[in-house]
Amino acid sequence: MNVAAVRDRATDLPRDPGVYQFLDGERVLYVGKAVELPDRVRSYADPRSERIRQMVARADQLDVAVTDTESQALLLEANLIKRHRPRYNVRLKDDKSYPVVALTDHPVPRIEVTRDPGAGATVYGPFTDMTALETVVKALRRVYGLRGCSDHKYSGRDRPCLDYEMGLCAAPCTGEISEAAYREEVAAVERFFEGETGMLAEPLRAAMEAAAGDQEFERAANLRDALAAVERFEQTRDAAVHSSPDGRRLDALGVSLTGAAPTVAVLRAENGQLVDRERPAAVLGAFVPQYYADRELPDAVLCPEGPAGEGLDAWLEGAGVELRVPAAGREASLVELAGKNARRGRTREADSGCRALADTLGIDSAARVEGFDVSHAQGKSAVGSDVTFLGGSPEKADYRRRKLTDENDDYANMRALLRWRADRAVEGRDDRPDPDLLLIDGGAGQLEAAREALSAAGWSVPIIALAKADELVVTPDRTYDWSDDAPQLRLLQRVRDEAHRFARQYHATLRDEVSTPLDSVPGVGPELRQRLLGRFGSVDAVRTASPDELRAIDGVGERTASQIADHL
Repeated sequence: MNVAAVRDRATDLPRDPGVYQFLDGERVLYVGKAVELPDRVRSYADPRSERIRQMVARADQLDVAVTDTESQALLLEANLIKRHRPRYNVRLKDDKSYPVVALTDHPVPRIEVTRDPGAGATVYGPFTDMTALETVVKALRRVYGLRGCSDHKYSGRDRPCLDYEMGLCAAPCTGEISEAAYREEVAAVERFFEGETGMLAEPLRAAMEAAAGDQEFERAANLRDALAAVERFEQTRDAAVHSSPDGRRLDALGVSLTGAAPTVAVLRAENGQLVDRERPAAVLGAFVPQYYADRELPDAVLCPEGPAGEGLDAWLEGAGVELRVPAAGREASLVELAGKNARRGRTREADSGCRALADTLGIDSAARVEGFDVSHAQGKSAVGSDVTFLGGSPEKADYRRRKLTDENDDYANMRALLRWRADRAVEGRDDRPDPDLLLIDGGAGQLEAAREALSAAGWSVPIIALAKADELVVTPDRTYDWSDDAPQLRLLQRVRDEAHRFARQYHATLRDEVSTPLDSVPGVGPELRQRLLGRFGSVDAVRTASPDELRAIDGVGERTASQIADHL
């Protein structure tokens, strides 16, 4: 690749964390990670070492995988280096450059932050923020009493050490806590690192409020800082890293409809770790049998929607492969990340869609588009979604959702949803800028209901609808029937599909909160139901969970796990 090619490629990349690979044909020459992909890739236009200069000159293409966090990029980079052993990478040995949390292989495990975990240890990570990680581990020790001492110091003690006096250890060394009770505390810490961050956040918050109530302000401030570290940890932890803790292999499929041909991205998780990313092009229904025709089938295939294809379900079921469409939870996060990879590198086409849409509709701009959809079950658990696209890409910080009055009337539901959005805008209660365009999932009826809401609120914003049956774009003045590869139609389809997904996900969560099949399972009360839904995200995810995953939930024993499986 020459300098111009590297710079041109960097210009097309999203400003996200991720991993890049320089390739010579099919051979991986170099793997790297970046906090912001464009800046890091652009630096290779002027490499600082002769070794890297030779690598760039030899490469004929650059492939990129975007991630949600720097930690995900770090882990994917490490796994790709181990898998491909690129010639130009400095050899990476067992992630020893990065801190991990290890629970030692010991009857009474020790918790430690280390770059070199011992054999047999249960390891979580790697992580990028050592300071925050140490704060979180110290808070875990304070809440759950896990020891941090070496095996040498642990053995042969006749009285607890200073950590016990400071409230950092439950002192299993002298029998202050039994080994069985200690292992239960270890299990709670394991659940924390597998995603149940409330296991630590809730005790810290309660202790902070109690300290403030007792006017112990210094202690309350320390607890507040620890809670803030835990909440940051929750926001940046890797949903994909521990998405399959039972050792199964999951393939998550993401779809992009942007561009001349649809794109499917495959994210692969093995033994709970994100290990690879492939990006073949096809439509989802035809893609699945084609892609797996000459590849090993995974234990489960996760899709953003059910792929259409005669006999596809029966074929996968016969091969022992689960086909799932997760609505929420970690698996849904993995599908979203796959979709993000399917859409990556389409910046110019997205800009083209925005310009074409504005020109065709005769509006000043279509850079900021909000999409709306409603979801309910025969009028029950009605919800509305409001998603935002900026420059053709999802702007998730500006997503909103709304519970609606239960009503089995799509027009009334859409009218209520748009009136809520319009009132907030007119009254200055919405912190987002006004959009350039509103998109309604539906046809002429839904569009008219939405326009009535805007008129009643006095909010003047261009609004159109996209009817899924025929993919016709309905405006107040006319109906457009654009070609399938029109960039403006592709943009609207992405907004419409995302609004539909977001509404469906929220509806599933709300429906589960109100009444679920879990209510009829003996031994599952309201608190356990909430723990199950909080851990798995939906009843469907509980239904497909393994017995080991169910038993990992506090309050679920072997009998309850069996009853859940039988009833669901």
